[in-house]
Amino acid sequence: MHNDRTITEARLKRVLDERIRPAVYPEAVPLEVGVRQAPGEPVPVAEGLAAPREPVAPGAAWGPAWGTSWFTVSGAVPGAWAGRTVEAVLDLGFDENMTGFQCEGLVYRDDGSPVKGLNPRNHWVRVAAPAAGGERVRLHIEAASNPVVLDYHPFVPTELGDRETADDRPRYRLGRMDLAVFDATVWELVQDLEVLDGLMKGLPEDAPRRWEVLRAVERALDAVDLQDVGGTAARARERLAGVLAAPAHASAHRVSAVGHAHIDSAWLWPLRETVRKVARTTSNMTALLEDEPDFVYAMSQAQQFAWVKEHRPEVWARVKKAVAEGRFVPVGGMWVESDTNMPGSEALARQFVHGKRFFLDEFGIETEEVWLPDSFGYSAALPQLVRLSGSKWFLTQKISWSRTNVFPHHTFWWEGLDGTRVFTHFPPIDTYNAQLSGEELAHAVSNFREKGRATRSLAPTGWGDGGGGTTREMVARAKRLADLEGSARVVFERPSAFFEKAHAEYGQDAPVWVGELYLELHRATLTSQARTKQGNRRAEHLLQEAELWSATAAVRAGFPYPYERLDRLWKTVLLHQFHDILPGTSIAWVHREAARTYAEVAAELEELIGEAVTALAGDASGGTVVFNAAPHGRGGIAAHSARPAADTLASGPPTATPREGGGYVLSNGLLRAEVDGRGLLVSVRETESGRETLAPGTPANLLQLHQDFPNMWDAWDVDEFYRNTVTDLVEADTVELTDDNSVRVVRSFGRSRVEQRIELPPGVRRVDFGTEVDWHETEKFLKAAFPLDIRTDRIAAETQFGHLHRPTHTNTAWDAAKFEACAHRFVHLAENDWGWGVALVNDSTYGYDVTRDVREDGGTTTTVRLSLLRAPRFPDPRTDQGVHRFRYALVPGAWIGDAVCEGYRINLPERHVPGDRAVGALAHSGNEAVVISAVKLADDGSGDVVLRLYESLGGRADTVLSLYFEAGSACRCDLLERPSEAVPVEEGRIGLSLRAFEVVTLRVARHYGVRPEPLR
Repeated sequence: MHNDRTITEARLKRVLDERIRPAVYPEAVPLEVGVRQAPGEPVPVAEGLAAPREPVAPGAAWGPAWGTSWFTVSGAVPGAWAGRTVEAVLDLGFDENMTGFQCEGLVYRDDGSPVKGLNPRNHWVRVAAPAAGGERVRLHIEAASNPVVLDYHPFVPTELGDRETADDRPRYRLGRMDLAVFDATVWELVQDLEVLDGLMKGLPEDAPRRWEVLRAVERALDAVDLQDVGGTAARARERLAGVLAAPAHASAHRVSAVGHAHIDSAWLWPLRETVRKVARTTSNMTALLEDEPDFVYAMSQAQQFAWVKEHRPEVWARVKKAVAEGRFVPVGGMWVESDTNMPGSEALARQFVHGKRFFLDEFGIETEEVWLPDSFGYSAALPQLVRLSGSKWFLTQKISWSRTNVFPHHTFWWEGLDGTRVFTHFPPIDTYNAQLSGEELAHAVSNFREKGRATRSLAPTGWGDGGGGTTREMVARAKRLADLEGSARVVFERPSAFFEKAHAEYGQDAPVWVGELYLELHRATLTSQARTKQGNRRAEHLLQEAELWSATAAVRAGFPYPYERLDRLWKTVLLHQFHDILPGTSIAWVHREAARTYAEVAAELEELIGEAVTALAGDASGGTVVFNAAPHGRGGIAAHSARPAADTLASGPPTATPREGGGYVLSNGLLRAEVDGRGLLVSVRETESGRETLAPGTPANLLQLHQDFPNMWDAWDVDEFYRNTVTDLVEADTVELTDDNSVRVVRSFGRSRVEQRIELPPGVRRVDFGTEVDWHETEKFLKAAFPLDIRTDRIAAETQFGHLHRPTHTNTAWDAAKFEACAHRFVHLAENDWGWGVALVNDSTYGYDVTRDVREDGGTTTTVRLSLLRAPRFPDPRTDQGVHRFRYALVPGAWIGDAVCEGYRINLPERHVPGDRAVGALAHSGNEAVVISAVKLADDGSGDVVLRLYESLGGRADTVLSLYFEAGSACRCDLLERPSEAVPVEEGRIGLSLRAFEVVTLRVARHYGVRPEPLR
């Protein structure tokens, strides 16, 4: 037989595109259309419905960037259509390849109730089934003219990312606006042919099944009269029935499809638009659930549910009904799908607290699966937090984006910092926007790395990023693929059903991955949009401080604890940790608003803290009280306490003398630091031991400027070749001594300017650097380098509730790929586990890199660099332009405990408050390895004191927790403060034993409290 495969496949494509698909709507009449452009921001629905309309016709231009147009369409169903299914076909000017990234709409009835959303892959509204003929149709569309920011030529700088810079020309032309007959038989034929076409493409060219399907398709096409598709569609379907009925092989892979619409809470659109995107998608999904009894839809992000509840109560009612029926499934257990690299310890814990509590309060549902398909790498702290939140499963997709190494597992146990394991799935379909195409399913089967031991995987199914969700076409594909020879078996089911089955068949044998899930891509997200990152870091620490002093004041002075304000502020900060906001990868509008929001949050938290410390400090005319919010003592002030300034320990001021050859020598009795005539740090020596910190001949605090133009994903990526070009900023405009014996250095470079103050604070082994950069560079990367005279094969980088080690070498591709990584408040290097070391601490940066070299003298130079600023031009063309301030410090002779202490101290500076009263801490850990990271009152308003502790050094630790208030009973709790087991309190003390990096939450009733019953 001659090989005519390609001819038949080409025939199928053309006939589908040009004859069969158009015949789905064989008859149509135009609708009358009127429009009203709402000026400025979106208006309430009632206002939009009431506004007068102006006539408009298909082809008309409409919609400036970020505008809202209210369309009304009206018409009558022709009498001749009686007994037929009728739909409104409403094309706002869609491009089917831009679903979620361009214009969208939400359809309303006259009474303001929402019907469904419109997008490029879903632009129909069912009007009558069957029609009586003569029905009047009147629908209203709230149409958002969101501009296409990420276009066919991607990553081109654009001003469209902010309404303040976008032009006002219309972005779209109105397309078809019709009433049309919907031919269900033709539509079903389209689904048959699309499924079989995809099945063929996923099979080997020499597979008998492929040829069997090909011949059936050929016979079906022969049966179609191209001038009467509707009249011959049933005959064509009959010729396909046999190949569609052939059952799947007994060993066929099983795919659990889960309806899904990954909706970025902000990205190439602002937060306010996400509120509407969620309403459109949930409207569509609740409607689809009503039409398709076998369909299941899952939605993460409690914040998005809260938006629906607040802004679209009619949709919320439909969501609640569908959730109660068990087919609209809340998943994730987090407030948003956050970044997990940069949020602080307590903030990441609160993502689970507020997310899970919302689902419990609103639906009575305990979510068990953590759902993070798109975040840019996953912290090694997550497994413990997942389990402490009451969840037990984890799903991600993003690791498939790694560029260097192929992740070896798809279903596995993920072991975190402390040894906690969580059962994890990484769908082999390699997308969180699956369409259930034949190609996708064939890839999932061939790609699945657990073959021979496991048989199933999950497919998040639906249009995402900008929303849209699952379509009726995807559901139709799943029905045909439920049991089809040559394909995986597909069934829609709840994520929990998949995890239970996967765990049952593979839980005992699944491999283990230990440590972080590092994404070998998007490393620049640790640096882009520095203001957003600084706002986050500051807000996190102010929140913890506000809770600490408010709880202390409540216990000590009867201060009214600000439950509602703290709850609201936490949720605001958690929202901005979404994985396209905190990483700095959203449009300019998002980050402009974030800067304003962070300033408002900080101001309100400063007010709360001020009220609490004023209540504690006593007589404001009696002097000054110094408050220490850090979990370690300093200057004679114990952790989490306060003392009058007169009682604090004071050290002599540092000295400064001219340095031979230019510059200055600084000394504080513990360290001697030399700053040369160029303003560069050339020596840091311990006074007692004489040990030099810096590698010979290499200056530290060296600012280095790199060209930074990645191959794609500008705000997201830094490619390793950026290191090939570097400019050392060694020329100084000014190097001078200040009145407080610090050195002031000013440099100019390009169109930018940097001013630094280098100082040795009294009484501590630390060199402080205050850096202000007026940044006006483009596509550049600024780093601060510290070449250290230390030999080590690993570096400790702080993460949530502990630290993890990463290599300083590049022995393997896995090592080499980590050329830019995340650290919170410190990085630490030591010559061995407990040997001489150095810490580099910071108040607002996250990215760092480390390299090593062996010198001619045989010594090793290990260079650590902090990543300060970038200047990508997409999606924000003016990323980070303007003034930035950073604080970081070098701590010679530091062991890991010093790194932990100094990291806290630089982020929680002392407060000087008018008053005369000492304030004792509510609790104290008797072992410095065990850090009290949060002190608060219980969220339920009971007045119980909640303490969060963790082991910070990486080893087992016993401690006695001393309570300095009238403590009653105590218990261990989960993150949601639900008791798990009682712990004895003896004379105000609690004995605890913690494993390495273990997190413990204690709930302590005050003497009038009642201990909650432990969970059984």
